[in-house]
Amino acid sequence: MSDPHKNISETVTRLRGMFIRHDRYSILEAEFDRLLYQRRAAQEAGAVSEAPGLALIGGSGSGKSTALRWLFARHKALRPLSSEYEHADVASFMVPSPATLKQVGTSCLHGLGYPLRRSATAGYIWSLVQNSLCQRQVLFLHLDEAQDLHINQNRPERQAVVNTLKSLMQNADWPTGLILSGMPSLKHLLNQDAQLARRISVLHFRPLDPAIDLKSIAGLVKTYADAAQILADSSSLTPEFTRRILHAAASEFGLVVELIIGAIEDAMLRQKQVFGPQNFASAFRRRSACIDDLNPFLRSDYSSIDARLVLTNDSDLGHELMVGGQSK
Repeated sequence: MSDPHKNISETVTRLRGMFIRHDRYSILEAEFDRLLYQRRAAQEAGAVSEAPGLALIGGSGSGKSTALRWLFARHKALRPLSSEYEHADVASFMVPSPATLKQVGTSCLHGLGYPLRRSATAGYIWSLVQNSLCQRQVLFLHLDEAQDLHINQNRPERQAVVNTLKSLMQNADWPTGLILSGMPSLKHLLNQDAQLARRISVLHFRPLDPAIDLKSIAGLVKTYADAAQILADSSSLTPEFTRRILHAAASEFGLVVELIIGAIEDAMLRQKQVFGPQNFASAFRRRSACIDDLNPFLRSDYSSIDARLVLTNDSDLGHELMVGGQSK
């Protein structure tokens, strides 16, 4: 007899592994293809002088990192970095913490298969990174959480970051395109240097908008329900309820998906064949550990709730409902 928890875990894992194409992803895919084929055409013509770049900016939970992983993994004309092959079209790394030039360079070098075995200066480390990118013929270097390259750095350190990034793109022997993804504060890094900003196309994974995205959210609910072979209660598909989902997910696409999967998981754990509002409420409660009166799926006036907070309680509620000493 199969273990129900095992079956539920397998279903949830499968749902989390799904990728739903959306308009923002289509724009990302089209822009990346433009840069990729532009770079290859220039290579074939022997006319590569500098490599192009792309910055993908979005809030936490917007789905930008997932979209890039999917793009790199599924692109038919792209070979991601792998120990199986010497050459790679794209190498993707998370910016480490602390995000000093030395730490970031060491992390990239290790990911490229050339771990540093002794202490070295940031300049020397990045010269090794450039050499490794050339040897492996990497067309694009992707740095995720790239806003950390700018945060908590003093002005000389920020300028050193900018100069290093530009040098990768302008290297005479092997210019490497940059793909930077991160939070909205990433714009400060780009705006620090006009030359860097000129070389990088910027895309924004905007927050979802209740004026235009409620039908898409209802479609997501049905899509994941079908994939899990469970029914979605009709009340979960109404504009009023999908507006609650949107608010509970802080208007971010990736968080909407997380909530839908969480609601499906809750229904399956309760051995229900249909999932609906109560399951969404339970999924939000599990994620935030909030009291019921600060749960967007349970409170009638939910618009004032900050859905990103965790462990919210009665004292938080009292503070939230008082503005300038006046009760709302």
